[in-house]
Amino acid sequence: MPQKRHLIVFAKSPKAGLAKTRLIPALGADGAATLAKQLFVHTIQMVTPLHLRANTSLELCVTGAQDNDFFKPWLEQQNLAAQWQLTHQQGHDLGSRMQTALESALQHASCAILIGTDAPNLDHEVVEAAFAALASNDAVFAPAFDGGYTLIGLRTPIPELFHDIEWGSARVMQTSRDRLRAAKKTWHELPPMHDIDEPTDLIHLPSHLRNKSNKE
Repeated sequence: MPQKRHLIVFAKSPKAGLAKTRLIPALGADGAATLAKQLFVHTIQMVTPLHLRANTSLELCVTGAQDNDFFKPWLEQQNLAAQWQLTHQQGHDLGSRMQTALESALQHASCAILIGTDAPNLDHEVVEAAFAALASNDAVFAPAFDGGYTLIGLRTPIPELFHDIEWGSARVMQTSRDRLRAAKKTWHELPPMHDIDEPTDLIHLPSHLRNKSNKE
């Protein structure tokens, strides 16, 4: 019988002044929010085909109940409400929120992967490769060129990966490697990719998103 697989997408409502704030100097508050929405839509479109695998479940985990004002209607308008379970992030910082989401998923799935919406090259084929890696590893990552990672997957809880991490720093991936090594866990790394956090990252947007952003 196929193993149960679970994909979680972390997302924040694309509200002006709250979304992609580090891009505001380059795009303005409205422009940054517009790009945040484009990246979210792009990510969901890229990974939704995974639901066609009978053993794969999809979860959209958002920052708060107020985000339902955007996400729930959007899923319904796109006829995706049946494919995506809408949940809310729980925890006091990014690490605790990721840990809670992954460990909750692992209660009913044999492996779970978590991604954000900042890496436009992260599609269902990348996620499939990550799931394949979890067949023989405790963890899997897609490192980011800025020193973090754009994907994390686990087949067993590893709490050390989420505590006392300087999130947003260039040391996140290396600290994760050190923690895994100390815990004698195995892991696999996919090819690194760019995420879109800072104005200098905008050059790495796919052309269709870049052109769309310029028009708007």
